[in-house]
Amino acid sequence: MSETQTYTVSGMTCGHCVASVTEELTELPGVEDVAVTLETGAVVVTSAAPLDRAAVAAAVAEAGYELA
Repeated sequence: MSETQTYTVSGMTCGHCVASVTEELTELPGVEDVAVTLETGAVVVTSAAPLDRAAVAAAVAEAGYELA
């Protein structure tokens, strides 16, 4: 059974931002899908198991952004 969690990422302004965040989050173990809405900063992550918020924050930070 998949888990879906929604986060808000601040600082994204373009398609490259979306691609960077998507790439970093996709590399987390168990992540099945990442959907980013640039206009609102919403990031919906579908994973095989619940994700640790600190791991998500670290992946977003690696892309150059932060969880709101």
